[in-house]
Amino acid sequence: MNYLAHLYLGDNTDQALVGNLLGDFVKGRIDPAQWPPAMAQGILLHRLIDSFTDAHPIVIRSKSRFSSDRRRFAGIIVDVCYDHFLARHWHRFSAEPLPPFTARVYQALRHYHGYLPPRLRQIAPRMERENWLYSYRQFDTASFVLDRIAQRFKRPTPLQGAGQEAALHYEALEADFLAFFPDAICYARAKMTT
Repeated sequence: MNYLAHLYLGDNTDQALVGNLLGDFVKGRIDPAQWPPAMAQGILLHRLIDSFTDAHPIVIRSKSRFSSDRRRFAGIIVDVCYDHFLARHWHRFSAEPLPPFTARVYQALRHYHGYLPPRLRQIAPRMERENWLYSYRQFDTASFVLDRIAQRFKRPTPLQGAGQEAALHYEALEADFLAFFPDAICYARAKMTT
């Protein structure tokens, strides 16, 4: 799961939204004294969802759709594609339209700016300015994101141009997402109540 899915799957409070996003930026043990409780729970839920997702047979099937050259990075490709499908099918999963949801996320990031790790603190304003979360509705954005991720690696990776290969499997990946995401919702809700 990528940013949008983690934001959707977590609790809906501002602190929890930030915590659900922090899971990609905070590594290691979570010190409860360092974070408000809802943020700490969001970080932990993010990690649980990542483990659940990586082991899910439908996600494994999605990853297997990519060529052997890209297989090592297929998890990243699938995460980004699944965010695209969530944005595209948002109305199926949420009564709140996507634009107000993303506006609330950006507002929460501004409000809790002091808790953001340096990398997220740096990208959060650009994320809002360019409306990354809403722009996932366009598949071109997913392709662009994959190319940007590829640039973060010191050496060239097969992530560059991965959007073109994902486009070849678009319908199959979309069907995978629509079959998988209800399981992710059930899993996340169960974890939030335990």
